[in-house]
Amino acid sequence: MTATDDGDDSDDSADRAVRTDGTGVLAPDDETPTWTERKTRTQGLSRLTYEYFERARREDEDLRQESDYVERDVLAFPAWPHETIRNLSLACFFVGMILFLAGTLPPHIGAPANGNETPAVILPDWYLYWSFGLLKLGPLNPELSILGGQTAAEGAKLMTDRTYGVVANLVVVGIITIVPFLNKGSARRPVEQPFWAAVGVAGVTFAFTISVYSLKNIISGLVDPHLLLDLSFLLPPIAGVIAYAVLRSMQEGYMYDLNRRYYRLRPPK
Repeated sequence: MTATDDGDDSDDSADRAVRTDGTGVLAPDDETPTWTERKTRTQGLSRLTYEYFERARREDEDLRQESDYVERDVLAFPAWPHETIRNLSLACFFVGMILFLAGTLPPHIGAPANGNETPAVILPDWYLYWSFGLLKLGPLNPELSILGGQTAAEGAKLMTDRTYGVVANLVVVGIITIVPFLNKGSARRPVEQPFWAAVGVAGVTFAFTISVYSLKNIISGLVDPHLLLDLSFLLPPIAGVIAYAVLRSMQEGYMYDLNRRYYRLRPPK
């Protein structure tokens, strides 16, 4: 080997070192360093973060230029150290925020509960407000007079308000359970199936409105309970119709331009 060849080899080695130590363009796959080599030159989370996002950007850009096939296997990174350090960083951040808020804004501890007195306001945890609101649908419980029994004016009902609320919970949970069996499409984005996306928006809106209705005893001074009940059932279909109209308009417009290669493979219906 001549001196010139030695010089070229040293230049290539130096260039490769620059491209693989996190200060330049990341090395191709066949030059990607092993875990041991990476460990010897790692200088903290900043270097590792750079390699993580730089390689993701380069690989995604290469795949977009080389192929029109969009539905491909997603390239991932090793669990150690990339994913582990990233997840630990996020977990430490949120745990630190929780500890900070707990230390600076401690919750107020009230008087001990008295088992002999019923509280004026009884509410479950916030994520069960929707179920508690369904238990308060007594005004919708129909008054019936069957086979010459009590008249409607006398308050005859097919079932008690409590039973009616439990049945309402079963109906809502049943609908949520059966939806995945009715919608067996392969859509990955709401714009592909506007109808089912609108159903989801209406469901989320109903969960919010019925949760607000569960607080009618508290906010009765601000909103009339009868109006609140009407809004609980009027707003969800309105929100669903608006969502459907917006998604339908987006199919051939903005979303189509943004995902034109994706729709080339799976055109919108």
